[in-house]
Amino acid sequence: MKKLNIHLVLLLSIVSQKLLAAPPSTSPNVGLQTGPIESLVQASFIVQLVILILLSLSVLCWAIAWSKYNQFKKLKAANEIFDQQFWKMSSLDDLFEKVGAHQASPHARVFKAAYVEMKKIAESPLLNKTGQQETDSPQLSGIDNLERSMHKAIETEVGEMESRLTVLASTGSTGPFIGLFGTVWGIMNSFHQIGKTGSASLAAVAPGISEALITTAVGLVAAIPAVIIYNHYISLIRKEEMSLNNFSADFLNIVKRNFFKG
Repeated sequence: MKKLNIHLVLLLSIVSQKLLAAPPSTSPNVGLQTGPIESLVQASFIVQLVILILLSLSVLCWAIAWSKYNQFKKLKAANEIFDQQFWKMSSLDDLFEKVGAHQASPHARVFKAAYVEMKKIAESPLLNKTGQQETDSPQLSGIDNLERSMHKAIETEVGEMESRLTVLASTGSTGPFIGLFGTVWGIMNSFHQIGKTGSASLAAVAPGISEALITTAVGLVAAIPAVIIYNHYISLIRKEEMSLNNFSADFLNIVKRNFFKG
């Protein structure tokens, strides 16, 4: 009995030593424990470049959104202040002298362009002044020139408000396709890995599929906010354009009654 116990102890000792000396078994789940950061680090250069481009576009879009937010906030406040001065004016000359204090207002810039055009019309050598007595309100002609001048000034203001929005539109329309390119590249890497290892196991294809899906997600993250921000600011620009047209109509009504013939 004692000899049997000694043999069992020796056998258990040998088995335990072999188990300790054996290399640790590779768990099939180890290759699948890959988070987003690890997938990006292990991704191919092309996929990393695609993700870098998408992230750069996303950061640029948010920077433009913040810049436009400040721009519209300032011009709205500046328009309100100038409109108060406009409706309280005693003469166009007095308002023109104060227009330099309203440089941030699109309404003020349109008024300045219209006033300069009116001065050109009044000082034109082609103006027929024969037999006219000089009055405080000379009767001018050439209202079409004034309207064209104000229309041009409004288009200039709208173009300034629309500046850099093309980046948002381009990101919104091309972002998913850029991400799709990275997705296709990741799937190609997965098939390449299958051909290289001769195994279609999940551990072989998971890294390529993971980087492909991450690229798709980054493309959508860049594109969706860009489209929303673009539509929001286009709506604001249309409202500001309507405000400029209304101001232009009010100004033309005033000058037609007081300065122009007919």
